[in-house]
Amino acid sequence: MDLEAGLQPKRDGGTSWRVLLTLAYQSFGVVYGDVSISPLYVFKSSFAGIVKLSEDDVEILGITSLIFWTFTLVLVIKYACFVLRADDNGEGGTFALYSLLCRHAKLSHLPNLQGVDEELTTYRLESFSKAKQGQSLKPFLEKHSYLHSVLLIVVLVGTCMVIGDGVLTPTISVLSAVSGIRVAAENLNERVVVCLACVVLMCLFALQRFGTHRVAFMFAPIVITWLFCILAIGIYNICHWNHEIVKALSPYHIYKFFKVTGKDGWMSLGGVVLSITGAEAMFADLGHFSQISIQLAFLCGVYPCLMVAYMGEAAFLSKNREALGWTFYKSIPKPIFWPVFVVATLASIVGSQAIISATFSIIKQCSSLGCFPRVKIVHTSKNIYGQVYVPEINWILLILCLAITIGFQDTTLIGNAYGLAVVTVMLVTTCLMSLVIVVVWERNILLALAFLLFFGSIELVYISSCLIKVHEGGWVPLVLAIIFMAVMYTWNYGLRKKYEFELQNKVSMKWLLTLGPSLGIVRVPGIGLVYTELVSGVPAIFSHFVTNLPAFHQIVVFVSIKAVPVPYVLPTERFLVGRIGPKEYHMFRCIVRFGYKDVHKDDDDFESQLVCNLGEFIQSESDEVTGSANEMIVDGQMKLVRATSNSITKLVESQRKSDDNEPSSLSLSCDESLSSSQSLGQLSSTFGKKKDVRFELSKNSYIGQGVRDELRELVEAKAAGVAYILGHSYVKASSSSSFLKKFAINVAYSFLKKNCRGPSVALNIPHTCLIEVGMIYHV
Repeated sequence: MDLEAGLQPKRDGGTSWRVLLTLAYQSFGVVYGDVSISPLYVFKSSFAGIVKLSEDDVEILGITSLIFWTFTLVLVIKYACFVLRADDNGEGGTFALYSLLCRHAKLSHLPNLQGVDEELTTYRLESFSKAKQGQSLKPFLEKHSYLHSVLLIVVLVGTCMVIGDGVLTPTISVLSAVSGIRVAAENLNERVVVCLACVVLMCLFALQRFGTHRVAFMFAPIVITWLFCILAIGIYNICHWNHEIVKALSPYHIYKFFKVTGKDGWMSLGGVVLSITGAEAMFADLGHFSQISIQLAFLCGVYPCLMVAYMGEAAFLSKNREALGWTFYKSIPKPIFWPVFVVATLASIVGSQAIISATFSIIKQCSSLGCFPRVKIVHTSKNIYGQVYVPEINWILLILCLAITIGFQDTTLIGNAYGLAVVTVMLVTTCLMSLVIVVVWERNILLALAFLLFFGSIELVYISSCLIKVHEGGWVPLVLAIIFMAVMYTWNYGLRKKYEFELQNKVSMKWLLTLGPSLGIVRVPGIGLVYTELVSGVPAIFSHFVTNLPAFHQIVVFVSIKAVPVPYVLPTERFLVGRIGPKEYHMFRCIVRFGYKDVHKDDDDFESQLVCNLGEFIQSESDEVTGSANEMIVDGQMKLVRATSNSITKLVESQRKSDDNEPSSLSLSCDESLSSSQSLGQLSSTFGKKKDVRFELSKNSYIGQGVRDELRELVEAKAAGVAYILGHSYVKASSSSSFLKKFAINVAYSFLKKNCRGPSVALNIPHTCLIEVGMIYHV
């Protein structure tokens, strides 16, 4: 199953029926695996608090009616009709809503955003209307900085609850599916079932490192087969046991249910909400499909099948009340029990796989936006864009899943925890959507309030029911959310304080200019890449370096790897280049921009890309000079350079496999007038192929001798070697800081920094070319 096929048609604007049906078919296995397996445990959890069923089936009709209307209001109206429209250039999920808000109002905590970022193709989004009602709210949100922190906390809470889903979904799904074996073997010990569930979970997480692309083509058939099974079983049970169960479609039975059950009925809502687990996946996986394909698969396939399945269980239960704890499996006709059991187990694995993969993607997004410590990101597929595997998170999830499975051994207790995590994520989405309606869509604020009050009140009622069961398993998602929330916010807080220190202690350009072209030291051949978070000014680590060492490289480039609140940045828009100081200083600034879903490929030839963009900048700069040739540039404006017909930096390369005993080489040259057919140098590389790369001039192009000389020096410096200069910082809270700040910085942040991947590893910097500059930051 190649999800890349889902990206291109949607972004090209047109989608044929063939492509639409293909995407709808694929979405069954990726989007709806979680919500489709809910019939395994919903009725058991919903009736857990009801001691006795009345003779007139009030409880059964009430629960069934609650499931139907909850499913209809939340999934059909809220998600299918409203939330799916709030895509971020085709991407969905909590961070998509957050990035939309940050782009349309200055609400982001990302400290190095620039106005030039708004020129990104994926940054633009047309408003739905030109109404002025949201204009009063936008300045209010931008003015109060504490609201930015509140918004970030809300987003992180939703994110942490999704990570909690990554623990609870595999646990309850696999345990519920495997527990069905006790219906056929009643004397089977419960511990055997738990052990079997643990084995399935260990196998599931052990296979994550291989990626799902090799078996993904089986996901959709498994889920479709499962939906067909529960549809057929539901129709059979309705016709065979109680066809009057269709009365549950009337909301009047909800009123009767609460009138009879009272508090017990309210507590049962924690089980009812499990029927809409996986609803967030409809929005989160929007980037892999299209809005119409997800709606088509849901409304024409998932929705009717699940509603018939739930009514079939209710019809069976109305005549077989002794089967209350095992409603689904006991409602299966005996001749097809084992085939359905196998399909149910496979479907639970597919549903678990979807949320595990989503958890990995969320961790990557959080890490990209500076909200999670650096972890190892492995891209498991070359065909499915964005499919990642995070080893550390994978084994943490496995340990937590096993602990919950062995500790609880009961799907009802796990369901109490699961329901709270699910409905909290939905409430976060509702809050963010209400802001999107006003700030992004620019609709009337009354519409946003109506959306918030209607859906928010429904979700708050379910949350109140789940919270009453905190002592019965509901504490699990709260503890997980607090732990992950503390980690994420502490990491983000530490990065922001570190950036503020660098901003306050950056070196003035006046100091730099007084050093002269040689910077007061010997300039040695090569290119020095100074990595910094700053997008303006000279970082303190540079002055610390030049005052302690007697030499520096002939070309200096200040590189800033920057995350922007868009899902993807086009390769042609990735590099922003500018010059620092006069030309004879040979100092540049380069900002490399990535979106929160961009793939940082390990095999990218970053050095060649950087040199090519510097060459483009040098030519474009010479073309735009209107004043004196010796005009001084203190800290030039950042420019997005593009290849043109007169471009000197057109990249031409030929590749051939390197011999076993011959090192790979990379050679660069600037057109025949500069190279005269001889190589300007060779550089050892880690690639398995030889690349001959050169700058090529158009026949009709003309450049001055000064530009030629600077290009020659650039190529010679590249051939001499590239060094990466990183700050090895120790962040400490100042002595006047509060106890809480000292604990957050000196203990929590320092611990996370020491135990996460170093920046050199995260940036794929070769250790042989790495120079670290030690500094202490007192924040």
